[in-house]
Amino acid sequence: MWMYLGLLAALFLGLHNLCKKHAVQGNEVFPVLFGTILAGFLLLLPWFVLSKVNPALAKDIGLYITDIPLAKHGYIFIKSGIMAASWILAYQALKHLPITIVTPIRSAGPFFTFIGAILIYREQPTFTQWIGFFLIIFSVFLYSKIGKKEGIHFKSNKWIFAIVGATFLGSSAGLYDKFLIQNLSLEPQTLQFWFCLYTTLILLGVLCVTFFPNAEKRKAFKFRWTIPAVGILLQMADYFSFKALQDPDALIMLLSAIKRSQILIAVVIGGLIFREQNKRKKLIPLVGIMLGVALILYSK
Repeated sequence: MWMYLGLLAALFLGLHNLCKKHAVQGNEVFPVLFGTILAGFLLLLPWFVLSKVNPALAKDIGLYITDIPLAKHGYIFIKSGIMAASWILAYQALKHLPITIVTPIRSAGPFFTFIGAILIYREQPTFTQWIGFFLIIFSVFLYSKIGKKEGIHFKSNKWIFAIVGATFLGSSAGLYDKFLIQNLSLEPQTLQFWFCLYTTLILLGVLCVTFFPNAEKRKAFKFRWTIPAVGILLQMADYFSFKALQDPDALIMLLSAIKRSQILIAVVIGGLIFREQNKRKKLIPLVGIMLGVALILYSK
């Protein structure tokens, strides 16, 4: 069941990436990011209120947000800091790079998760999974060659470094999620609510420094319906991902790989919607990534 929950998370992540690209195109990045996280927080706020007003009903429908000690709040705040940094880098990169370049690089996340899962959680990949792992990395290398034809040089483009950094931080947060869910026994909805609250506060602080004092940036900001959609879709993806991690048999390295199937939506549909270049050539490494994911997912 945890694998199917991972596929549901991938579906919502793919739709989330499409909306995110539309939200940031020609727009100010920080208020867009803040708007998406705020929308996610507002989606979860009724759960918190219901848990206080009618805890029995909240428990019956599986949306009860439990009271947690201060130490666990500290652990959640660390996750908020990691993800805030990851999203800031990712949104900046997405604004300046094609979605058909950004998403495949993000899909190399299993590389970092794979290593972390082996070193930290002692997860043991099979020989076939190692093949799938290196196939994903090789396919991302092919994307770098295609990117050069679009004037994107991976060694000198700062936005490429930004998306690689965002991918590393995102993978680190994914490994950290397993610790929060399994070691600290946090319920998904409890983790989501406090994570959204702390991330909203962190990003509000960033806005107070970079956006609100600048009249030119305030005028340049455009509200789009995809901004709240990004936040809502992300919370749905996170919920299924966290539910999957509640299973003690769930392997974070495999769950991370399963979630990479979101690339199908971002590259195929996103390439058509945003009319990006070299879509056919990008299908070759796309197949490589999907094959690598399949080898990791279905090997025994």
